[in-house]
Amino acid sequence: MNQDKRVVLITGGSSGIGFEIAIKYFENDWNVVILGRKKYNYFPKSKKFKFVKGDVISENSHLLTAKSAIKFFNRLDCYINCAGISEWKSIDNVNRKFWDKIINTNLLGTMWGCKTASNFLSKNGSIINISSIAGKRGSANNSVYCASKFGVNGITQSLSKELGIKKIRVNSVCPVYIKTKGLENALRHKVSPTNGKKIDSYLEKFIRQNSSLKSLPTSEDVANFCYFLSSDKAKSITGQCLNIDSGVFPQ
Repeated sequence: MNQDKRVVLITGGSSGIGFEIAIKYFENDWNVVILGRKKYNYFPKSKKFKFVKGDVISENSHLLTAKSAIKFFNRLDCYINCAGISEWKSIDNVNRKFWDKIINTNLLGTMWGCKTASNFLSKNGSIINISSIAGKRGSANNSVYCASKFGVNGITQSLSKELGIKKIRVNSVCPVYIKTKGLENALRHKVSPTNGKKIDSYLEKFIRQNSSLKSLPTSEDVANFCYFLSSDKAKSITGQCLNIDSGVFPQ
């Protein structure tokens, strides 16, 4: 294994957006470490890849994964907090179990990742938090998810000030709808914006009415953006919560 190559640690990299991010870094010759709950077999024989089974709501899982990165590759250059879940629920149906599920995964998981990264990243390292435009504006039946993503953006802005002295940059990527299995599952619920009807029809209408480019970004677009933010070309960018939304929410 080449210990001179840069190393990225990605939470939730076994599927969805995280999977696409992992592919991007792997194909650009980075060593890739993934923290996830499900066994990851995409690069089972590669010396550039390490999978650690764990849960992002556990601080210890983050610590063990970061230590594995240092053990196998002798460095850690980028920490991407991607693990997250989305689900709509009206306020009358929000209970402690639902609150804990969303907040613990999306917000606490990100906090533990940032805390771990702050102690293991190499000089000029980068933390990238996968947030959402739901972290910038509220929407009906989405109060808990929005709260979690507003929190992620708050963590990002605060830690950019706190960790800058260590030369660690901290940014958030805020996508609009990215068509993944996780999103499709969430949109099947009657309380979601689809009202339980056809997802494709809903997204087509959403694009016509909201997207400046008359399209939606893809997981690959998010991966490309993350790769840029972790590169030397973005050396002066920190504390930013950057939309990738095809102009749905211009700012």
